[in-house]
Amino acid sequence: MSQRLDYAKQSPELFKKYLDFSLALKKCSLEAGLQHLVTLRASQLNGCAFCVDMHVKEARIHGERELRLHHVAIWHESPLFSARERAALAWTEVLTRLPAGGVSEADYQAARTEFSEQEMADLSFAIVGINGWNRLAIGFAAVPGSQDKAYGLDKSGLA
Repeated sequence: MSQRLDYAKQSPELFKKYLDFSLALKKCSLEAGLQHLVTLRASQLNGCAFCVDMHVKEARIHGERELRLHHVAIWHESPLFSARERAALAWTEVLTRLPAGGVSEADYQAARTEFSEQEMADLSFAIVGINGWNRLAIGFAAVPGSQDKAYGLDKSGLA
């Protein structure tokens, strides 16, 4: 397979603005741990190896337990997640997969029971954000671990 182009170098202004959007999400109303679970789950659903690798390492750096990271893929059956985390993971799945008939009122209300209006909006923006990064990384065949040093992920202890 040939080397694909570097989208960040080809569209530096758009890359910078999208990165700024992602950095702004880190300051939103959602706790960091919850955001790590959301970015990891969306990346798993999308099959984005680069982003799964990145978000596992980020979560470990920020203190997430290893077993919980393994259980994100099986969160429906796992007892390791709170009701709030389960609601976030369910909303992540709905917005990432977008059902043909749209998002049901039941799915929306299930998330709303755990999140304020602002948190619900912030959570949705976080899901939109990671889905975009997944599509860029998959489309341009980003290599897992290739940016670890640049993003400080080499501090995760995972190699």
